Amino acid sequence: MYTSLVILIALAACTAAAPADEPIPIVSQNQEGPNPDGSYKWSYESGNGIKANEEGHLEEVGTDNEAMKAEGGFSYSSDDGQAISLTYVADKNGFQPVGAHLPTTPEIPPLILKALEWNAAHPSKEDENQV
Repeated sequence: MYTSLVILIALAACTAAAPADEPIPIVSQNQEGPNPDGSYKWSYESGNGIKANEEGHLEEVGTDNEAMKAEGGFSYSSDDGQAISLTYVADKNGFQPVGAHLPTTPEIPPLILKALEWNAAHPSKEDENQV
């Protein structure tokens, strides 16, 4: 029993003393800004194939609708080797990602579309009375 405990503690100590994973190098990195007009741009690529970039600027400057807009993307390989790539726009309408790996809404079945078209062409009496 005592021998097993000593071996277990020794293994735990060896595991704790094991060297950590090597740091992943940054292969390239660029940054511009923030500029006086609010624009900026950055990008990087790491040694393990991760790439990311983003550009941003103000839209409708000087108006009540002034808002920041950012466009960018990133790519990497998932644990199972699948190439993941995502592009996005982030503006006054929110974050809008696009990527083949993202879930999409299913198409509306043809019978449902036909029923919706019929309903639009034939409003009920209640619909006609509403303002």
